[in-house]
Amino acid sequence: MLKEIQGGICAAKGFTANGVHCGIRKNKTKRDLALIYTKTPATAAAVYTQNLVKGAPLTVTKNNIANGKAHAVICNSGNANTCNANGIEIAEKTCSLLAQALSIDPTDVVVASTGVIGQPLDITPIANGIPALVKGLGIHSDYACEGIMTTDTKPKEIAFEFSVGGKPCHIGGIAKGSGMIHPNMATMLVFVTTDCAISAKMLQKALSEDVKHSFNMVSVDGDTSTNDMVSVLANGEAGNEEIVCEGEEYTAFCEALAAVTQYLCRKIAGDGEGATKLLECKVRGAKDETTAKTVAKSVICSSLFKAAMFGADANWGRVLCAIGYAGADVDVNKVDVAFRSVKGTLEVCQNGAGIPFSEEKAKEILSESEIEVLITLGNGDGKAVAWGCDLTYDYVKINGDYRT
Repeated sequence: MLKEIQGGICAAKGFTANGVHCGIRKNKTKRDLALIYTKTPATAAAVYTQNLVKGAPLTVTKNNIANGKAHAVICNSGNANTCNANGIEIAEKTCSLLAQALSIDPTDVVVASTGVIGQPLDITPIANGIPALVKGLGIHSDYACEGIMTTDTKPKEIAFEFSVGGKPCHIGGIAKGSGMIHPNMATMLVFVTTDCAISAKMLQKALSEDVKHSFNMVSVDGDTSTNDMVSVLANGEAGNEEIVCEGEEYTAFCEALAAVTQYLCRKIAGDGEGATKLLECKVRGAKDETTAKTVAKSVICSSLFKAAMFGADANWGRVLCAIGYAGADVDVNKVDVAFRSVKGTLEVCQNGAGIPFSEEKAKEILSESEIEVLITLGNGDGKAVAWGCDLTYDYVKINGDYRT
């Protein structure tokens, strides 16, 4: 049974974390360098952005954890190590400096970076910040969470306790993501830790399958970022028998991982740049899961629909429009649409045509901070969920002067 607990990435046994201001950001009150560490060797898995322009840290991380092992994660924010001529050198030097401070191998480091793309990045502040970063290691998931944030307005962290083979295990995660969020994997930075013992092969399998239903179903603005990833470290300190194949234990781990990732999906979508509302599109009755996913993502990505949600306008025609151009096998004459929030449920479309509804009630329902878009396709058992946010004036303001 899953139980939500405190501690974030430090909820799992053996993991410590920290975050400091090293000088990349001009604002000295903001942490811009984060560290996650386990003294016990951990199995490691990761997924990366599908953008052809990739930050140097992704290349270095992929090489480092090719053996499925890691001890630490280090990430800077404020200036992305992307499109820099010496990017690989900086990423490798970061690993080397951290390894020296922790007495580990440089190849046992997951390195990440986020912030403005294309700006020169100097290794000096990172090098100067590592001693304090290591010295301050402790139960500081919140410090690490702050250290990876860019335009995020809220920290994003969660942890759960679960059982594998009768042994209590723990899993926690932190995330950053507010803009440049769009499928496919990965479109944000997410770091997950667990004390569950699981082989690198099965850990990678679990993560690769999970993102199909979690982070690949999130979109804020349609821009797939260049330097983001999701990584998981599992140090086995819970003492369960190592998971090496599919079965009851593997299923339990996957359910716990999904609880973490889907929680973070909602937090990322709800904190989209300038956003005032979390939009959760639930599709059912599709021909198959692929069709359901295609429809859900098309609706959540529609700029017109997102703008309507900002204005609390029950413009269901924009939902059908997005379904119509999604490229999915859908009979539009069978589509039903409804909106739901804590204020109630409002049916607005049946069998592809509008039905009478109260505009006053619609305004009340759609003025809430979390809105569900319920779509029934009437053509099978396929279902899917996608997460997004409304499109506001502030999104343009934030991105109009992002570098300055």
